[in-house]
Amino acid sequence: MQRLCKELKRYWRKSLEHRPAKLISMNAFDRALYQATPPQTLDDTQSSPDARHLPIQRVGIKALRYPVKVVDADGEVQGTVATFAMYVGLPEQVRGTHMSRFIQLLENERAPINALSFLALEEKMRARLEAETGYLEMSFPYFRRKAAPVSGVESLLDSDVKLIVETTTALGTRLTVQVVAPVTSLCPCSKKISDYGAHNQRSHITIRAEGSTTLSIDSLIDIAEREASSELYGVLKRADEKFVTERAYDNPKFVEDLVRDIALACQSHEHIGEFMVASENFEAIHNHSAYAEIYGRGKLENSS
Repeated sequence: MQRLCKELKRYWRKSLEHRPAKLISMNAFDRALYQATPPQTLDDTQSSPDARHLPIQRVGIKALRYPVKVVDADGEVQGTVATFAMYVGLPEQVRGTHMSRFIQLLENERAPINALSFLALEEKMRARLEAETGYLEMSFPYFRRKAAPVSGVESLLDSDVKLIVETTTALGTRLTVQVVAPVTSLCPCSKKISDYGAHNQRSHITIRAEGSTTLSIDSLIDIAEREASSELYGVLKRADEKFVTERAYDNPKFVEDLVRDIALACQSHEHIGEFMVASENFEAIHNHSAYAEIYGRGKLENSS
């Protein structure tokens, strides 16, 4: 075996003398040497015993960006880049988890993601890491094609979306969908006291809801847009701009109005359990934001 390794090294040096540098594969020799040498058993340090008797609730990887495909409410697939957080619980007697297995899990899952497949991915993660509890989070930009209200011209508008599946010993497995949807809000007080005009601004509506697998991303964005002073659009012609300006003026809302109206819509939703609604209004006449947050529960049973 030693003579074979020496021959491989000699062959490699000769090949370097006759090949351009840009064509040299830097790991070709390592690969050949590994294939020629019987594999050795390496110590599994992570699985060694730990004597401190302290279980870890969450351990894994975060801030992992990965290309994925997601399925929208109409069954169409769109590509995006998601940021993952992947954790499992670690028993007190085990020193460490196997970090590489998290990324291998994503490598093996290339199918487009929906609520059902995301739940299955979290279950596979716990099985692969031999864990009883787990937390899987995926954050990504989500695009919807929208038609302007008068001209009908189409454009894309993005929202920030987060999918979370968490399994605990106390509550089992739960799915949470979160959207941050951009909308327009117009101040009722400004309209009331002004002889003409009223200040308005872009607002971010956050809806975080525990839901069933039939709760779609689009349905939450629809609620946010419907209850706002006006929707946002990527492209507007003059007639569209007139429409949305007057729509907001006829539908003024404080930040408190926004979260209460959206909360009422979530309370009557049969696929929503526990929820949180927040609104941040980026004030047009102040150097600060107005903010409100409200909690409630929809009609979905057994969500907690």
